[in-house]
Amino acid sequence: MDKQTQRTMFSSATDNWATPQHFFDALERMYGKFDLDPCASADNAKCQRYFTKDDNGLAQTWSGNVFCNPPYGRVIGDWVEKSYRMATGDTTVVMLIPARTDTKYWHDYVMKAKQILFVKGRLRFGDGRGSAPFPSAVVVFGDHEGTPSVGTISSKT
Repeated sequence: MDKQTQRTMFSSATDNWATPQHFFDALERMYGKFDLDPCASADNAKCQRYFTKDDNGLAQTWSGNVFCNPPYGRVIGDWVEKSYRMATGDTTVVMLIPARTDTKYWHDYVMKAKQILFVKGRLRFGDGRGSAPFPSAVVVFGDHEGTPSVGTISSKT
C-alpha cells in the first residue's frame, strides 16, 4: 500500500463518501425506491426526503425504505446501531458501509442483518479520482431473525 493510500485510509480528513449514482440506482432496482437518506447534504442527497448534519439523523425517527451511506469516521458504529434499531415493521434500512468485519459494530449489529452483500471490486465515491482504499458492503436491516443471507454485488452494477 503506497503512502498516499495509507494517509487517505487511516486519516480523518474526510468521513463523507458520496454514493456513486450508478450503484445507488442498482440498489433501488433491487430494494425499491428509497424514501429517506438520513445522513446527507443538499449536494449529495439521494432521496427527496433527507437529513443533513444539522438535522442530526441519529436523533430523528426513520420510516419507509431508507438508504444510509453514513459518515465513515468514528461515529459509524452509532449509524449502524441506529439502522438496526430503526428497521422494524414497515421500515427497511439499506446501508453502504466499509466491510470492516473486525469491528465491534459489525459483530454486534451487522451480523443480525437480514442480508449482507460484499461489493466485488472497489467503489469510486463522489468525485474521487481513484477507487476507495477499502472494501465495501451493502447491509440490509429489516424484520428478520437468524443468520443473515450473505452474497456479493459488483461495484460495476
